[in-house]
Amino acid sequence: MRIPRFYQPGYLQPGQTLSLSDEVVQHVSRALRMRAGDQIELFNGDGHNYSGRLIAVEKRSAQVLIESAEAVAMESPLRVHIGQSVSRGERMDYAVQKATELGMDQLTPLLSERCEVKLNAERQQKRQQHWQQIVTSACEQSGRCRVPPVNAFQSLTDWCQQVDAELKFVLHHHSAAPLGAYTAPESVALLIGPEGGLSEAEVAMAISHGFKPLALGPRVMRTETAPVAAQAVMHYLWGDIAGPAAD
Repeated sequence: MRIPRFYQPGYLQPGQTLSLSDEVVQHVSRALRMRAGDQIELFNGDGHNYSGRLIAVEKRSAQVLIESAEAVAMESPLRVHIGQSVSRGERMDYAVQKATELGMDQLTPLLSERCEVKLNAERQQKRQQHWQQIVTSACEQSGRCRVPPVNAFQSLTDWCQQVDAELKFVLHHHSAAPLGAYTAPESVALLIGPEGGLSEAEVAMAISHGFKPLALGPRVMRTETAPVAAQAVMHYLWGDIAGPAAD
């Protein structure tokens, strides 16, 4: 049986006894109905897995004794910063979750010309927090020990002007060159359009800021599919999906 694994913010070390966060208690006590003596794994984003044993479980609280720590080499050598035009509901949730599982380094939600989602500042902050929780849950499931940040909303223009990466791509129906033609980079910025796609003016603006147009084959992909497909190919070529990146 797989040992349950949870994100526990804060300092962790072997020999430490601590109270679990409310979010973890909800899973441990109410969902999984774990008991004192059961094993558990924790991570806090510092690159380690912490193995522990529950010493007390109540309805609204739980304590754990951390027994050991192990450094985990789970991160890809390729850092991918995704600029994802905001889409509606489950589409954006899916894109965030699967991008995390595939190894993204960070994600910035973008407001573009054809973006159908209109949010004020307060709702933007709530959505950012919601997506950050999806990232955290995806890290729990996938074994990642580092939690990628979901950045604050940005306009597409501002992000294109400011993002820094060795290679920058905008998903488009025409590729300047196949991915295999590029020398393996350490970092990539990947621009994904909304449901209605990027306008020609937006694509031209991105290209003017160093982005290269990239197609992933002859078929048109949904906005939530594109970052999954692109990352899978990039991590296969330059990351760790098929093993260490080629020199």
